[in-house]
Amino acid sequence: MKLKSDKSIPLKIIYEDGDVVVINKQPDISVHPSINEPGGTLVNALIARYPGLRGIGEDPLRPGIIHRLDKDTSGILVVAKNQKTFDFLKKEWQSGRVIKKYFALVWGRFDKTNGEIKSELARSTKDFRKRMIVRPEKNKSKKITGKLAITEYKVIKKYQNFSLIEVYPKTGRTHQIRIHMASIGHPIVGDEVYGAKKELPGGLKRQFLHANYLSFSLFNKKMAFEADIPEDLEQVLAKLGKE
Repeated sequence: MKLKSDKSIPLKIIYEDGDVVVINKQPDISVHPSINEPGGTLVNALIARYPGLRGIGEDPLRPGIIHRLDKDTSGILVVAKNQKTFDFLKKEWQSGRVIKKYFALVWGRFDKTNGEIKSELARSTKDFRKRMIVRPEKNKSKKITGKLAITEYKVIKKYQNFSLIEVYPKTGRTHQIRIHMASIGHPIVGDEVYGAKKELPGGLKRQFLHANYLSFSLFNKKMAFEADIPEDLEQVLAKLGKE
């Protein structure tokens, strides 16, 4: 697949230097192309603005991409602008030294103010697009091998039928936050894959998940970025607050 540039896709750049560009990703856009979605992604917009990104990284369809956010998730995303930076940041992400925080609105109210979810996650045996929790009692033959995923959370505010939480993923598995919250009976509001099939509140049109904080070290420099909850999600919270 040939990677095409696309100048029509807006980029919300909150910081850039010679090594990285940090973006506040809008919802409803994938980070990189795939067979099913060859264009219209953040990467197509990035290479239009930064042609030098081509060839950086390990996958020609993901130039400079260190980590990713789901299509419907908004928030902070960092992109490496050269191979040296890519290699360094990849090790930082793999080491677990990167601090990530998300805001999420989930179904239901919590009895406690914080908690930790720990499990092994693997690709679903029924749907390749999904992930599943590997449960030891159902995997006695150990045919399914999962990877450890740890998610911590703190309740920020309780509404009548919902809770606003801040989530701290300690690992970076695909769909980790979404499947972990669903596993404890509090799925992300608007999550069409792991969530509840219920009417969405306040005119919400996507999953309520936003990457609001990211902190990492780049060589000898400590970097930290924040992105406020976007307007569409703020409007949902305002309507919930009036109920």
